[in-house]
Amino acid sequence: MKKRLALFLISFISIGAKAQELNCQVSIIFDTKLEVTSVEKDIFKQLESVIYDMMNTTKWTNDNFEVEERINCNLQLQINSIPSSGTYAGFIQVQSSRPAFNGSYNTTVFNYQDDDVQFSFSRGAALIYSENQFRDNLTSLLAFYAYFVIGMDYDSFSSDGGTRYFEKARDIVSLAQSSGTPGWKSNEQGKRNRYWLVDNILHELFAPLRDCNYLYHRNGIDKMYEDKATARKEIYSALNKLIKVVAARPNSLNLLNFITAKTNEIKNLYEDAEVRDKNNIVNLLKRIDPTNSSKYQEILG
Repeated sequence: MKKRLALFLISFISIGAKAQELNCQVSIIFDTKLEVTSVEKDIFKQLESVIYDMMNTTKWTNDNFEVEERINCNLQLQINSIPSSGTYAGFIQVQSSRPAFNGSYNTTVFNYQDDDVQFSFSRGAALIYSENQFRDNLTSLLAFYAYFVIGMDYDSFSSDGGTRYFEKARDIVSLAQSSGTPGWKSNEQGKRNRYWLVDNILHELFAPLRDCNYLYHRNGIDKMYEDKATARKEIYSALNKLIKVVAARPNSLNLLNFITAKTNEIKNLYEDAEVRDKNNIVNLLKRIDPTNSSKYQEILG
């Protein structure tokens, strides 16, 4: 049994079926204003298929996964422009979730939109990831998010459990920087790209965020079935750790991305909470992300 779910102390009968780490659903859409030929539509269908194959059949870790242990994730690629034949640009939305202990509820662990996506693809091309080698931008992009999703998932089950996978994502960034495509370098405007996403998560200043990810899920989400009131207290305690990150790096990419992914969940979790508890969590969220104070105010409704 894979270490990630072994933390749950669940015993079940193995039927001997092994699987790769990801259960990734893939969709490709294109801007309605974009003139797409029938040939390009066929290429998009093939692209969707090869992305699916790469994400779901590549062996990303050395751990053994049962089919039911795979990490559920969704990848949506939107094509906004075709700068030249066989070259595409747009954005990619990556979302992953994991189940709460002893229940049917699934919690979002990672939800991120990458707006700096450019790549080349031609009919009949294959996407084959090779560690320590830059083959093409799309392959590196997908491998980066595969490792980042796995890292976030492992961090949610054990303290700093995803480090080795974040380091692999960082290696991909280093190899891709010479490609000249956007999203891989530190000096790009806004500091909201792949470089900063993984650089931040491995930086000591963001250790409280990784602690929050672990405690939020293990002591909060995984305890909802047993005692919702206690789970809420643990979630508040976990989120309170983010105040240190706010002090050091306010409005940082990783911080806001985590909070945004959890906002609706927190709102639902506190729906039947005491007024005092609602006020406490709202005040905390406003300190962490003051720009969206009005959104958090809805929790009091």
